[in-house]
Amino acid sequence: QVQLVESGGGLVQTGGSLRLSCTASQQTSGSHVMGWFRQAPGKEREFVATMNGGYPYYADSVKGRFTISINSAKTTVFLDMNSLKPEYTCVYFCTRSSFSYVDSYYRSSEYDSWGQGTQVTVSS
Repeated sequence: QVQLVESGGGLVQTGGSLRLSCTASQQTSGSHVMGWFRQAPGKEREFVATMNGGYPYYADSVKGRFTISINSAKTTVFLDMNSLKPEYTCVYFCTRSSFSYVDSYYRSSEYDSWGQGTQVTVSS
């Protein structure tokens, strides 16, 4: 199973921006679905954004604020987060599927590799 290493979390004020990065430890041929979920204390892990079949998909709650991208080698996925709000405070997890396309990209069960998570805290 590939290891995913996240970076870029931290503390930011309301309205600020952060960029999360996630790099896969192994380069494999072909592309994989790579994306981000997040989880607040006491809540279920929820979908944020993903690159699925080469196209970006977003949760409604982050459309227009977050942008997902991937490098040309398909090994690092980025999440640019703008206009951050306190309710976005939680742990963000990078994830990857074994496949280049999945139907239910918003379900965590479609992914089989997960990063350790990076804390994002938005102060009011």
